[in-house]
Amino acid sequence: MRDPGAFPPGGDGWRLGSDMRVFLAGATGVIGRRLVPMLLAAGHEVTGMTRTPEKLDALRASGAEAVLADALDAAAVRAAVADARPDAVIHQLTSLPPRIDPRGIERDFVLNDRLRTEGTHNLVTAAEAAGAGRIIAQSIAFSYAPGPPGTVHREQDPMLLDAPRPYTRSAKAIVELERTVVGAGGIVLRYGYFYGPGSSISGHGSMGRDVARRRLPIVGAGTGVWSFVHIDDAASATVLALERGTGGPYNIVDDEPAAVSEWLPALAEALGAPRPWRVPAFIARPMAGSYGIGIMTRAQGASNELAKRELGWAPAHASWREGFRSALG
Repeated sequence: MRDPGAFPPGGDGWRLGSDMRVFLAGATGVIGRRLVPMLLAAGHEVTGMTRTPEKLDALRASGAEAVLADALDAAAVRAAVADARPDAVIHQLTSLPPRIDPRGIERDFVLNDRLRTEGTHNLVTAAEAAGAGRIIAQSIAFSYAPGPPGTVHREQDPMLLDAPRPYTRSAKAIVELERTVVGAGGIVLRYGYFYGPGSSISGHGSMGRDVARRRLPIVGAGTGVWSFVHIDDAASATVLALERGTGGPYNIVDDEPAAVSEWLPALAEALGAPRPWRVPAFIARPMAGSYGIGIMTRAQGASNELAKRELGWAPAHASWREGFRSALG
């Protein structure tokens, strides 16, 4: 068991367990939309932050308080968090393009990387100023530094820092996010690749559409290993981390890391799509770039052992195999 890593109590005092006031940044995003009702069902009061005025009414209709603020505006964030007087702050801020082009990571992830650096700093500073007892932040389980062949990464493994372009800035942003949050005694949730309603890996998502159109081939031998998590399982793990977690990172992934050569045909089958093409790496490189080739041929998975042991988390979809068949959305 790791040492607890909560902020020192402040405000009305830290209330670990049920009936907490939670400030959720990114409340209308893919995971935020699933997380709000789970937090409310667990007995917590939720103030959700969004930067989109049109989403305020939907957020209120879900049962949460709603606040409009830009995460990159430090003064606005500080005021919003102070007004909410939270016991905990949860950071689920992202800004991802509708379709991820592996050649365009550097171009398309500028705002996302700023949210991971500047946005994280603003939220942590605001949380500390408001006397919040805990902060939890979204990270990813697929940015570990490469290990020996066959490695399944655990939380103590080093994160990727000196990544080649176009992923250089994004990798550094992830490391900075984690240092900021963990340095303040917070919790980092390293989610696997999301699948399920509202995500890119779904019947209506961008990756699902690419698979249906045979635009996502198995590159080379398809030896890259991915770890997945259903969006609802990611949200349930977040609630448990709020109530039971200790400081530091947790991998939030399912039980079965899988090679591209195995999961991609299964995804196609689940979508009723044709079996994906197989394409040599040298042919795919002009379209996928070095980053795309890397995740299809050299990626490594992650272990969920720590989250299961410390959080008591048991994903409803223990394997993508069943999840793809029954819960893609």
